[in-house]
Amino acid sequence: MDELLLLDATERYLRGEMSEQERAQFEELRKTNPEVDQFVVSHHFFNEEIERYSNLENFKATLNDVHHTLQESGDIKEYIPAGKGTIVYLWNRYKRTIAVAASIAGVTTLLVSSMVWVFTPKPDKQIEDLAKKVTRIERNLNNTNIEINNVKKTLVPAGAQVKYTGSGFLIDGKGFLVTNAHVIKNNRQGFLVQNSKGEEFAAKAVWIDNSMDVAILKIDDKSFKTYNTLPYSIKKSSTDLAEPIYTLGYPKDEIVYGEGYLSAKTGFQGDTLACQITISANPGNSGGPVLNKNGEVIGILSTRQTTAEGVVFAIKSKNILKALDELKKDTAYQSVKLPSSSSIKGLDRVQQVKKIEDCVFMIKVY
Repeated sequence: MDELLLLDATERYLRGEMSEQERAQFEELRKTNPEVDQFVVSHHFFNEEIERYSNLENFKATLNDVHHTLQESGDIKEYIPAGKGTIVYLWNRYKRTIAVAASIAGVTTLLVSSMVWVFTPKPDKQIEDLAKKVTRIERNLNNTNIEINNVKKTLVPAGAQVKYTGSGFLIDGKGFLVTNAHVIKNNRQGFLVQNSKGEEFAAKAVWIDNSMDVAILKIDDKSFKTYNTLPYSIKKSSTDLAEPIYTLGYPKDEIVYGEGYLSAKTGFQGDTLACQITISANPGNSGGPVLNKNGEVIGILSTRQTTAEGVVFAIKSKNILKALDELKKDTAYQSVKLPSSSSIKGLDRVQQVKKIEDCVFMIKVY
């Protein structure tokens, strides 16, 4: 479709100006053409950010009008401290507002660019890994010393760079984590894990099974402090249809919460190792925990179906038990023990998340 025609159709679709027939045809086009669907999502996001910025500017203008009206009526008097120039005074007074406006403009540009890249699906795949793919920095910027937002120095070795990221969570407080096998792509040593505080730790893979899409990692770093107990447990029995669930993971550089429900007891094309959940999941969520209201892990978030909105698959928690049984065949890991009970059962969701988030890690593969 011609870009101008697509832009016009998207604008009419988002404003609700299409007839029922046009809307149905356009929605069918979105389902069958991932590039068109991506364009609509990105444009909708862009419009929201522009509207938010416009509302902020209108609000500021209204405040200024009220301020001038009150001054002219004599209800308030403008006071400029002695010894300060007008420019300096105005800057000190309005610098926070100016900074907010500038930040919104900059963040809008960055977010729209990143959304276009992150969410662009591959049209020849019906199902995709949720491991977040990170584009390579242009060669002419490799030697540029840039620090953004004072981010601390990474533990990624010199000359290496992060290729993609995913999520993982502790199954033993001594530093054993579980994630998807496709997140680490058979790497044994080339990755780090990062907690919700931004602290990085070296880690290694101690067990990988591609057929189950499960991998067990071990944090191998002296700076890591072990956990006496974990707040959640691993559920051994099956989960009921329509049961509410929630997830934690790293689709971006901070932990993100999502919620939904179990929609099928099998995965993609009847896969019995997985179950289907209805939830919003993005690249980077792969490997994160799926929990029920009692704080029990019912699965590992794995893949999503690109041809259907909100259709996501999770590896069932019983496969974590199988993976641990296989790992324990190595005498070096016989002391690994899964949490036996959930200490957050009965707590409200906010309190549950506060106790769980420290146990969920971003996995950086380089």
